[in-house]
Order: sequence, then C-alpha cells, then structure tokens
Amino acid sequence: ECGIETVGDTWIQFKVQYYIFALIFVIFDVEAVFLFPIAAAFDQLTMFAVLEVVLFVLILAVALAYAWRKGALEWF
Repeated sequence: ECGIETVGDTWIQFKVQYYIFALIFVIFDVEAVFLFPIAAAFDQLTMFAVLEVVLFVLILAVALAYAWRKGALEWF
C-alpha cells in the first residue's frame, strides 16, 4: 500500500478466528451506537418504545451468549 518492498514472505495465512472476533466487535460497536439516542431521550419514550429497547438488548444478549458459547470470543 505504501510502496515499500516487503521483507520475507508476503502471503501469510491468518486464522479465521481473528476475523470473526473483529466482526463481532464491529457489530456490537455499531449496535451500541444505536443505544445512545435512546439513552438521551429515555424520559420521553413511550412504554412501547421501552419494550422495543428491552427486546433489542435481549437480542444482543442472546447473540453474545451464542458467540461466547461457540468460542468465538477466545483470542488464542
């Protein structure tokens, strides 16, 4: 990318687990951004909106538990 000649073998194989870990981080990071406006306007939300937020957080919790159980959060 920067034009410097590489030293050694340029084709190295990375573990797929690193990509999965990064993908899980990006997904949860983006979903956390969705929670900021809800937190800012929490006192103005209706009961239906609060239940939708609870459902959203439960889906996140189930996804996190699934990833944890599958071992996708293990770094090594």
